[in-house]
Amino acid sequence: MTSWNIAVTGCGPAGLAAALLLHREGHRVQIYERFDRPRPLGAGLMIQPTGLAVLRAMGLDGAVLAAGARIDRLFGQAAPSKRIVLDVRYAALGQSGGFGIGIHRAALFEVLYREVIAAGIPIATGHAVTGAPIAANGRRDILLADGRREGRFDLVVDALGSASPLAPGGGRALAYGALWASLDWPPDAGFDATALEQRYIRASTMAGVLPIGHAPGFAAPQTAFFWSLRADRLEAWRNAGLAAWKTDVLRVWPATAPLLDQITSAEQLTFAQYSHRTLKAPAEPGLIHIGDAWHSTSPQLGQGANMALLDAYALAMTLREPREPSDAARHAIARRIWHVRLYQAMSALFTPVYQSDSILLPLLRDRIVGPFAKIWPANAILAAMVSGLIGNPLKPLGLDRQDVTNHLKDRTS
Repeated sequence: MTSWNIAVTGCGPAGLAAALLLHREGHRVQIYERFDRPRPLGAGLMIQPTGLAVLRAMGLDGAVLAAGARIDRLFGQAAPSKRIVLDVRYAALGQSGGFGIGIHRAALFEVLYREVIAAGIPIATGHAVTGAPIAANGRRDILLADGRREGRFDLVVDALGSASPLAPGGGRALAYGALWASLDWPPDAGFDATALEQRYIRASTMAGVLPIGHAPGFAAPQTAFFWSLRADRLEAWRNAGLAAWKTDVLRVWPATAPLLDQITSAEQLTFAQYSHRTLKAPAEPGLIHIGDAWHSTSPQLGQGANMALLDAYALAMTLREPREPSDAARHAIARRIWHVRLYQAMSALFTPVYQSDSILLPLLRDRIVGPFAKIWPANAILAAMVSGLIGNPLKPLGLDRQDVTNHLKDRTS
């Protein structure tokens, strides 16, 4: 197998996973990171059975399981009626369904980053990438914000996220984002330690609690708390103050009082803005876009990090074949494009049901979809959707869902 010179831009889950997988395949990898010290952004996320399959293939599933919290279901109620409108259980998929993992972004980052450092993969920190022009012999250079030009690389992997300067613009900003905070898990508050729980008023108000295990630097188990908010109301939220906001949250979900007591400053809450975009050409000569640089959505289906891991794995496995890097990039995209398009479409369909100003959609959700979702086969379809397994994304990558599930059962038994 030919060893290629590959630049990976970005030090998030997509970039770190791609760098590690490509290095293990014998390629010469250089990571570029804009921060002086690589660090994660955000609070909590969900690793689904699809992402766990990739981590299993990398030998990192045990570390992720140890750092995170096992999630067996997603549960939501309308407020104040307490009508159940969401109850998705991985068990509906049968013995091969597996489970999710709630994990702090810092914990996932730490697992991947430690492996990258142990492998001796060089990371150029403080290097903000602004471009990747084609240079001599069809290779790519890396342009940096300070004017420097480095290269030449046989392939550049763009893992810089939805605002990547290497990808053309486009897409649309979504009206709603969310405030996030990482807080100590309140053991006596009555929350389910194996569930992502949510409360809703129509689709314009949503609060959520996700167990995320042990984050680096925290002695106690953590939870990610989130509150849906329109982006154009962020300034009004800041001006109203914490006390007014806490009153609103308690009106929706009184049990969150022990969590709100831990929030004493607005700086503890980070606002996440969401966008929906899909690049028309995710593979170019000597350049491939993966993760959010290729496809980004709202987090309603909990697939972001998992899709990025699948993209990274598809690229690494395709480069095992006797192909030129540009050809391999196109084939890697081909292995992923059906799954990506499917979940982009489902996210566009379901996001307004849970985050929008619509009155009709949440009414249909609460009165019709919620009750029917408890009945087979609707419960199994929803579980397959949440798990990321619709579209059978593991088969084109040679990953076996049953093998992963059996391995995870052994680890958690």
